[in-house]
Amino acid sequence: MARFGGGSGLCALYVVVGAILGGLLGELIKMSDMLSGVAPYLVTTYQVFDIAPVTVNLYVLQFTLGLSFAPNLMSILGVVLAIYLFKKY
Repeated sequence: MARFGGGSGLCALYVVVGAILGGLLGELIKMSDMLSGVAPYLVTTYQVFDIAPVTVNLYVLQFTLGLSFAPNLMSILGVVLAIYLFKKY
């Protein structure tokens, strides 16, 4: 049975969860008026890369593949916090 990997696999899991939670927190800040002065800086997305969707039609099955990575500042802060928590605990 394959193991998840104690070091790098768990760190990758922390980073992914930190990015997702940071992005969700950024979206919540955008919808509310909590930090109206700095909210535009925290929730602006920065396009890192974008792979255009490609559609494959096999006549029985059709699927589309594409990938886009556009983090906002809150998701980056979530990743930094996740790495800090991983190293600490």
